[in-house]
Amino acid sequence: MATTARQLFSRPHTAEYPDVAPELPARSRGVIALVESNCTSCMLCARECPDWCIHIDSHKEEVPPAKEGGRARQRNVLDRFAIDFSLCMYCGICIEVCPFDALFWSPQFEYAETDIRDLLHEKERLGQWAADVPAPPPLDPGAAEAPEVTSANKPARGGRR
Repeated sequence: MATTARQLFSRPHTAEYPDVAPELPARSRGVIALVESNCTSCMLCARECPDWCIHIDSHKEEVPPAKEGGRARQRNVLDRFAIDFSLCMYCGICIEVCPFDALFWSPQFEYAETDIRDLLHEKERLGQWAADVPAPPPLDPGAAEAPEVTSANKPARGGRR
């Protein structure tokens, strides 16, 4: 009873969420953002997604040769990229497997909808979230050099004797 009486006259610790914005860490997970120019339609994110909530449509486009006499190449062109956030469990596997840095965590988390069908975000809406993505933290100057850099900087071995 004494604890109840003490708490009755103390200031509350809770913050009223809609009225007071929460203080979140800079790189907190919110919604997944898409940088459309980096996406090559490789489909790795859609294949690795455990919830199958990523939908990608693309078509092949012929690219003329870079040099005279070269052969024409084909590249994928992104037509549709959509994430159904009503299915997404925010595991981040799609972000981890993307080899072209097209997907990022945006700190925005306020995208509630009254209709569940509005949680299907197309590439235009996903691109809007990319503006809020913070820059990556700087590298630690005291950290060891990456093994890839170390091996690339080694002098070439001499020929066989």
